[in-house]
Amino acid sequence: MNKSFCFSILALKPKYQLLAKEFAENIEKHSPETTVVIGTDNPDAFNDCSNVFAFKLKKKGILHCYHDKRFVIEKALTKFNVAIQIDADTKIFNSLPESIEKSTGLAAVHIENLVEHAQKYNPERLIYLRKLADKLNIDINSVSYIGESLFAVSADGDKTSEFLKQWDLIARYLELHRIHAGSGHGIGLAAAKAGLEITKPSWLESINEAKRHLDAAAWKSNKTLWNHLSRRIDYHYRFNKARILALKDFNFYYR
Repeated sequence: MNKSFCFSILALKPKYQLLAKEFAENIEKHSPETTVVIGTDNPDAFNDCSNVFAFKLKKKGILHCYHDKRFVIEKALTKFNVAIQIDADTKIFNSLPESIEKSTGLAAVHIENLVEHAQKYNPERLIYLRKLADKLNIDINSVSYIGESLFAVSADGDKTSEFLKQWDLIARYLELHRIHAGSGHGIGLAAAKAGLEITKPSWLESINEAKRHLDAAAWKSNKTLWNHLSRRIDYHYRFNKARILALKDFNFYYR
């Protein structure tokens, strides 16, 4: 088993569990010594996967679960030096590096100025991103947007712990202001606050070149009226619960 790095995947609900199993099969073929750490609401789904470490994880996000990747990374870094976060709906079709260079901080293949990215794709979010940067006491113009479908975090002591702590805080703030997607904004802000170095190493680029992202979130599914109603009830329950919990830090979340 390769102990220097692993892949980490969030796999909630059967569709993503199936995709994660297919990913693990790809890894067994193209990187046989590598472990896939999976946070999932059904660990038993991976009992027959010898290269998978699956642990129980319930959805934490208010609407979507994009920011819930932080919990998988946190678990993975208790066992490996580097957690390579990758989406479950990813196909690997070529050999992967047998080892990676000594890595620190945060590695990514898609790095862009956060303000420029938001202005291009989601300008309505900038008011909250600027407020958040002010609360964190960082210069938003120097913050990077990180492509969230493939990036890696190293076990870098206090800085990594601070990164995960700040991501948790930032995720809650964004979700309470109804910004549920685009976790790359939160990742970049958390990295800036924690002082994590952001790099674009060749080994991660080689993984990127060996993969294909399927974008399963865009697939159409036949949802019943009950599915829609259940989703709305679940959303309002999570949203109101988060609002109440946020009262403990009223100034940060509401002022």
